[in-house]
Amino acid sequence: MFQHKKILLAVSGGVAAYRAAELARLLMKKGAKVRCVMTAAACEFVTPLTFAALTGEAVHTELFDLTAEQEMGHIQLARWADAVVVAPATANLLAKLAHGIADDLLTTMMQVCDAPVLLAPAMNGSMWKSAATQANAALLRERGVFMVPPASGMLACGEQGVGRLPELQVILDALLPLLHAPSLQGQHWVINAGPTVEAWDAVRTLSNRASGTLGAAMATWAAALGARVDLIAGIGTPATPLAVQRHDVVSTLEMLEQCEQCCDQSAKHVDCFVATAAVSDFRFAHVSSEKMKRKDTTEMAVALIANPDIVAHIAAMPKRPKKVVAFAAESSNHLAYANEKLVRKGVDAIVANDVSNMGQSRASGWWVTAKQAVAIEATSKQHFAYQLIQKMMEE
Repeated sequence: MFQHKKILLAVSGGVAAYRAAELARLLMKKGAKVRCVMTAAACEFVTPLTFAALTGEAVHTELFDLTAEQEMGHIQLARWADAVVVAPATANLLAKLAHGIADDLLTTMMQVCDAPVLLAPAMNGSMWKSAATQANAALLRERGVFMVPPASGMLACGEQGVGRLPELQVILDALLPLLHAPSLQGQHWVINAGPTVEAWDAVRTLSNRASGTLGAAMATWAAALGARVDLIAGIGTPATPLAVQRHDVVSTLEMLEQCEQCCDQSAKHVDCFVATAAVSDFRFAHVSSEKMKRKDTTEMAVALIANPDIVAHIAAMPKRPKKVVAFAAESSNHLAYANEKLVRKGVDAIVANDVSNMGQSRASGWWVTAKQAVAIEATSKQHFAYQLIQKMMEE
C-alpha cells in the first residue's frame, strides 16, 4: 500500500518527537521511501542521526544550508514528496502554517508544497483547546490540509486530556488515501472476511483456519480508493481503518443477515460485493447452552445441517449488487472447480486459490471469469488484495 511511495516526514519540537522515529521505521517497513525534515526544537528531543540511521537518508534541518540552497533545496524537498506528514505538529507550528510564517526550513518548504499534507498535532491539552489553536487548525483544514485529531490520555506533563500524538496506525490509516487517486469515489462496496464460527456447546465450536487478513486488506484498499465500504468481519479479522464501516459477526447466519442488510439498505445497488469470508459449510443441528460432558465413550455421532451459501444468496437478491465476486479455496483442480462454481453460484468472477493460503502472510491464485482465467503470482496479501481490486475495476 505504501510500496515505493515517497513520504516526507516533518518533525517539530515536542516530547512526542521520539515517536516520529517509530513512524519512520513503520513507513520504511511498509516499503515507503522516507526523508526527514526537523526543526531546531525537534533536534533538542531526538537527534537527526536517529532518523538518518532509520531512513538511510540525510536529515534536513537548516534553511541556510549553502550546498542545498544552491539547488533550492526547500523547493526540491517539497517536489520530491508524494505526501508530507508532520508528526508531531506543535501549537507553534500550526500557528506558523496557518499564518504563512516562513522562518525555518520546514515552514519555508510548506509555502511551496503542492503534495497532500497530513498534520498529527501533539501538545498540552490546554494548548490544544485554546481558541487560537482551534482557529489555526480550522483555517488549515479549510485550505485543504488534512489533520488527525490528537488522542486522549496521560500527557507528558502529567495531566490527563486530549493532546497525545495519535496512535501510529491511525496516522498510517489517514495517510493511505492521500497517496492514491480516489478511483472508487462514489461507489459502495460490501466485503465479508474471516472465518465464521458455529457453536456446539458453551465451549466448543466448529470453524476453520482463515485469518481474515485478505478481506481486511481489500476493505482498506477500497476505502483508500474512495469507496464507501461495509466490512462484515468474522472472529479474528484484523483491525481496519475508521473509514471502513465494520460489522463484527460470529456465525454464518449472522454474517448472511448482515450482508443482506448492507446490500438492501444501500441507497442504490451496491457496486461490488466481495465474498472473501471462509464460511462454515455446516452448523450443528443441536446446540447445548452448557458444556457437554465427555463421559466414557470413544465415539460420538454428531448431526450437522448445511449453512446457506452466502455469496449465491447475495447474487440472487432482487436488489443484486452490480458485481459479485466469490472466493474458492481448493486443495486441487482449482480452475475446474472455479468454473463450475462460477455458473452454480451465479457470480461475475471467482478468485481461485489454494487452501494453503489460509492463515499465511502471502497469497497467490487465479482471477476467473466466463471469459478468462488469469494467474496472480505469490505476493503479500496486501498487494494481492490491490491486484484483485484492479481486476474488479477492469471488469
